[in-house]
Amino acid sequence: MHKLKLIAFDADDTLWVNEPNYINVEKKVHAILDAHIDAETISRHFYHTQIENLKEFGYGAKGFMLSMIETAIELTNGEVSGREIQQIIDTCKELLHYPIQTLDGVRETLEALHGRYELMILTKGDLFDQESKIARSGLGHFFDHVEIVSEKNEAAYRRILRRYGRQPDEFLMIGNSLKSDILPVVHIGAQAVYVPYEITWGHEMVSEELLRDKHFLQLASLREFPALLAQPAPF
Repeated sequence: MHKLKLIAFDADDTLWVNEPNYINVEKKVHAILDAHIDAETISRHFYHTQIENLKEFGYGAKGFMLSMIETAIELTNGEVSGREIQQIIDTCKELLHYPIQTLDGVRETLEALHGRYELMILTKGDLFDQESKIARSGLGHFFDHVEIVSEKNEAAYRRILRRYGRQPDEFLMIGNSLKSDILPVVHIGAQAVYVPYEITWGHEMVSEELLRDKHFLQLASLREFPALLAQPAPF
């Protein structure tokens, strides 16, 4: 680890709670549309609509809202009322204002690392929404850099390393998504630490086959990370 210079952290469900908020809002929309269609059908259709719309709207609350409205219109054959659409919009706007709840060990870990390494928030999603969450979290002062990208893939990670003049062996990524935070980082020859969250969005799941022969570390909590760095050869 003597070469390590830059440590990047995913934001949602790594630094703070996120996915439960989306689940809560989706359940509220189910109640709004209860007179039209059952919750299971809504969830199934909404998931496919949301994934299809990622290329148009990207990740985040706004794309979630638009996909939910599209789902309501399609499943009701256009019979959903203007009042119900407004209720869906108002409910989805709650995603932009949830209190930020930091996860176990986050603040203590950042305090331990601050000043010893370059620290970065590296997250994907809507620019305005993610900047707002960073500001509301009270964690922004720990970070030297913030990168909000449309997708986390090998090309994005290579681009960021070039921008900051870092080699792969000087970079480590920490996150809760095997698909976005771990595998592409391992593929470019950098280091990764997986800190799973209790809930994982289906789109972020990967098969066991893709994980075969991939080397990364897994922690139960971010609280364990500073002690990991103190080991002679953790990777």
